[in-house]
Amino acid sequence: MLSTTHTIHHTDSRDLNMIDSDSVDLVVTSPPYPMIEMWDRAFADLNPHIRKAIDEHDGRSAFELMHQELDKVWSEVARVMKTGAWACINIGDATRKVGDRFQLYSNHTRITNALFSLGLDSLPVILWRKQTNAPNKFMGSGMLPAGAYVTLEHEYILVFRKGNKRVFSSPAEKQNRQTSSFFWEERNIWFSDIWDFKGIRQPLSHSALRDRSAAFPFELAYRLVNMYSVHHDTVLDPFLGTGTTSFAAIASCRNSIGVEIDDNFDGLICSGMDSAVPFANYYVSRRLNDHLKFIQEYEERKGKTKHLNSNYSFPVVTSQEVTLALNYVREVLRENGTYRATYEEDYSIRDVSSSPPFPNTTLSKDQLTLSF
Repeated sequence: MLSTTHTIHHTDSRDLNMIDSDSVDLVVTSPPYPMIEMWDRAFADLNPHIRKAIDEHDGRSAFELMHQELDKVWSEVARVMKTGAWACINIGDATRKVGDRFQLYSNHTRITNALFSLGLDSLPVILWRKQTNAPNKFMGSGMLPAGAYVTLEHEYILVFRKGNKRVFSSPAEKQNRQTSSFFWEERNIWFSDIWDFKGIRQPLSHSALRDRSAAFPFELAYRLVNMYSVHHDTVLDPFLGTGTTSFAAIASCRNSIGVEIDDNFDGLICSGMDSAVPFANYYVSRRLNDHLKFIQEYEERKGKTKHLNSNYSFPVVTSQEVTLALNYVREVLRENGTYRATYEEDYSIRDVSSSPPFPNTTLSKDQLTLSF
C-alpha cells in the first residue's frame, strides 16, 4: 500500500540537527517577515539588539539584525537540501515608518542575497498578487504630488536550486517522475510568473492566532509541491505554523518534515489531520474534473488529442501525461509523533462537491506565543 510520513518537530529552526545533510528534496516555507510589526516581538526575543534598534528609530539596523537571525535558518536549509533540490520561499516586502522616516524594506532582495551567498542558484521568481480594493489602501498625500506611495499588492515566491539539475537515472526514477506529472493546462498556469488568487480561507477563530500564523493559502503550497518534487520526495517547511505545507504534501503523495518552535500549534495541526483526508481528496477530484472540462473545450476547438492517459482512459495533450496518477488519501494516522498517510490505488473520477473546511482548530489567547 502506498504511504507517506509526516514528521513535526517543535524546535528552533536555526538548528536542524535532527535532519540529515543532503536529505531534503524541496523546501516550501514562509518565514516571519522582517519589519512587519506583528513579528517585532518574535525577532526581539531572538536578539534584544533588535528591540533596541527599533526603540532608537534605527530601522535599517533592525532590518539587518532580523535577517541575520533568518540567515541561520537558511544556512541549515542549504545544508539539508540534496544536490538538485529546490527551495521556494514566500516573502513580502515591508513598508514602515520608523521614527520620522517612511521607507520600503526589501525582504525579498535580502533573502535572495543570503541564499546566493550560500551557493544556491536564484531562478525566476513568482509574483503572488494580493490586491485589495479598499478605498483607504493608498498611502501618502492623497491626490497631491509628490508625497504618495505606491501600494504593495503582491508578495514574492523566491525560487532557488542547490547545484545542477536533478538527474532521474534508473527506470524506477523515470517512471515515478512520469507518474508525478501535471496536466498540460496546469503547466501553463502554474509556471506563469504572476499568480492571482486569494486561496482557501483558513477560518481560524481567534484574531491573535491569525496574526501569529500568517499562513499562505493551501493552493500556493500545493502548486509548489507538485511543480518542484515527485511522488515520495521529502518536503521541508522550517516555519510550519498551521501545517499548510504538510497538508499539501499529504494531498500530493509526498513525505514532509515540519519545524515549528511554538508547540501550541501541535493541537492545531493534530486536529487538522482529522480533516486532511476529505480536503486532500477534494483537491484530487477537482484537478481531475477540471481536466475533463478543459479537454472537452480543447477538443471542441482543436479536435481530438493524440494521447490517452493509461490510468483514467481520458485524453491528454502530451505524451508526458499518459501515466499521470493522482492518489486519493485513505487515512492519516498518528504513530509515535509521526503522521502516516496511506493512499488508495483507485483511479476513478469522483464528483466534486463543495470544498470541505480547511484543516483548522482554535487556541485560546493565553496559549499563543510570538516566537519562532
